[in-house]
This record gives sequence, structure tokens and C-alpha cells, in this order.
Amino acid sequence: MLDPRTAPLIGTDRQLPALPAQRLLGPALRQRFATPLVWQPESVRDPHLPADQRLRHAAVLLPIVLRDLPTVLLTRRSDHLPSHQGQIAFPGGKVDPTDADAVAAALREAEEEVGLAPDLVEVLGLLPDYLTGSAFRITPVVALVRPDYEPRPNPHEVADLFEVPLAFLMDPAHHRRQGLDWEGRRHEWFAMPYQQDGAERYIWGATAGMLRNLYHFLAA
Repeated sequence: MLDPRTAPLIGTDRQLPALPAQRLLGPALRQRFATPLVWQPESVRDPHLPADQRLRHAAVLLPIVLRDLPTVLLTRRSDHLPSHQGQIAFPGGKVDPTDADAVAAALREAEEEVGLAPDLVEVLGLLPDYLTGSAFRITPVVALVRPDYEPRPNPHEVADLFEVPLAFLMDPAHHRRQGLDWEGRRHEWFAMPYQQDGAERYIWGATAGMLRNLYHFLAA
């Protein structure tokens, strides 16, 4: 099985500027989502996804916790799940027929997975859909979260729950480009490994791609 951690490093993007701390605070984030600007997402589709592949719609909550220095709330998926076991992810899942829209689905899934009550969440807006190689069209719902939330991870879905400083994730010096040849095809991806409590949180794939798009959105 492919272990992305062992893939060769292609490079980082130290030439791109880190976002200033002031632009990562709640008022600036609200203002950015309220201000339409032209920008270009960088990562929106797995290159190996067939053009005619039928996609299932999913939504994730990209939760920014309003601490003095804002953080992003992330999960590590349980090892017994049928797909993407043990990977770092945002709270989220499939959009059900009973969900009014992607926002409703993301809020429902966040409450089910990590106990995040909707009244603690302020939705800011959406990022472009991300199309995964596992045939999902994921809508990222960016939101602010009150810092007094009390996490209640569902052990059937979530093995761990943690926060990463938004400033770390919005600094391209931490955006690794990794890749390798596997099963006759070239695979490349972004990764944002974060050291916490002596352990590495390896953020990669679709999660890293959506965070990379958030960087470009906030930098526009």
C-alpha cells in the first residue's frame, strides 16, 4: 500500500509569501468572504479521475477556531473505516437527500462526528468543489468556530481530534510537494506535516489541496 510519508520531496513553495497574521483574524476573514475578488484555485481535481466518472456529492466543514491565534480543527479518521483509514481530514461526509444543501450537510456531519453544535458555528462561505480520485465532489464550507466549543468525537468515525495554527497552514514554506510513480502512474500531491506533542500530523491529499486553495483565496 502507498505510504505518502515516504514519497520523495519535490520541493516547497518558500518563494510565496506567508499570509500576515492580521489577515487570519476573524474580522479580516469575514471581510474577505464578503468581498468578491477574482482568484484562481490551484488544486481542484485528482488528475487520475476519469472525465466521465460519476461523482458522489460530499461536503466538509473547514472549521477555523477563533482563538487569539486562530487554528483549524482537524480529525484523524478511525482505522476501521472502509476508506481513507487513519488519514487527516475535515469533519464531513456525503450530502444526504434530506440535506437542504452542502452547508446543511457539513454542519450535520460536524455535529455527528465531533459534537460541534451548529449554534457555535458561523458559516463564512464556500471554496470551489474538489474532485477526488475516490469519485467524490467535495464542497468545502469555511466557518468560524467559537473557542468555547467542547469536542465530543464519535469513536466510530474519529480516532483523534486536534487543532493546527492557521498561520502554519497559510505559510507556503510548509506546503510540501511530494510524488512518486505507483502502479504505472505518476502521483503528486501537497502535504503539510505538522509536529504536535512529539508526533507528526501528516496532512495531505484532498485536505491539503483544499487548504492550499484557502491560501490562494485569502492571498488574493
